[in-house]
Amino acid sequence: MKTRRIGRDGPDVSALGVGAMSFSDFYGPTDEATSHAILEAAMEHGVSHIDTSNVYGSGTSERVIGSFLAARGSEAREFFHIATKAGIAAGAGGGSGERRIDNSKAYLAAELEASLKRLGVDCVDLFYVHRREAERPIEEVTESLVELVRAGKTRAFGFSEIAPSSLRRAASVHPLAAVQSEYSLSTRAPELGLVQACAELGTTLVAFSPVGRGLLTDRPPTEAAVERVPFLEANPRFQEPNFSANIAATDGFRRLAAEMGHPAAALAIAWLLSRGDHVLPIPGTRSVGHFEELVLGVQIPLSPEDLRRIEEALPVGWAHGDRYNVSQWVGPERYC
Repeated sequence: MKTRRIGRDGPDVSALGVGAMSFSDFYGPTDEATSHAILEAAMEHGVSHIDTSNVYGSGTSERVIGSFLAARGSEAREFFHIATKAGIAAGAGGGSGERRIDNSKAYLAAELEASLKRLGVDCVDLFYVHRREAERPIEEVTESLVELVRAGKTRAFGFSEIAPSSLRRAASVHPLAAVQSEYSLSTRAPELGLVQACAELGTTLVAFSPVGRGLLTDRPPTEAAVERVPFLEANPRFQEPNFSANIAATDGFRRLAAEMGHPAAALAIAWLLSRGDHVLPIPGTRSVGHFEELVLGVQIPLSPEDLRRIEEALPVGWAHGDRYNVSQWVGPERYC
């Protein structure tokens, strides 16, 4: 497995991570046995980075990871680089309800302590602020995170869904190991400053939803599947007429992937890895078979001609509809 570094001076981890939101029922029903099978496959393939959060299934994702670590013992804990997040205090479902964001020192410390208990570990490798509290200076929040490192609760820290300007403000206090943001062939806003700022500052850009919430796969969500997932049902890209237009737009990408001899999801991962050595995709899945397809993307070399054909199939700005609705936009920072 190819590797990428977490932060300027951090550890090397697998070039592909596991996005563990799918270990809860966020994208559809799953169970502990299936999630454990995916973690087992991750170990077999050398996929060492796991990215979770306290709000994924109200702690379900962390508990599932914790039970796997408990069953596999020290071998698994030493193998996995574990990241979790806190900062979304309420309304985490994404489909409806008002979110409350809390970046206070007391809240972050208490939530991290609860995460450690669910995971069954004394320290995580990376702790993010899940969403930035706009009214609280990010410099203050960064100082709080530094204290959590000094207390031995996390080895490194970062932020999720922040603007390049916020990244620079936080980095003026202490270097950030990582910034997490949605980034894929369907969401390219990070190229308007965040990709560049992360590279300049030695910060890893952890890319979630790298296959466009299923749009960039050979088996994109059906209308019936969308109706079963509250987040997707409320998301503009999965509402008509945008949804049909997006399926049609990505059909060309699926044909291109087939011509190149790759699963579409693998090609989407390969493209994202080509964006820079500091970019780390964390796809989520509820299927070992789909996980195997995602892993293939790490081994696909892309020539300039390959990249040109991908850009031709899915040019910048092809997606119909915003990536979030009004309530889903509570928390992420817009910067372009």
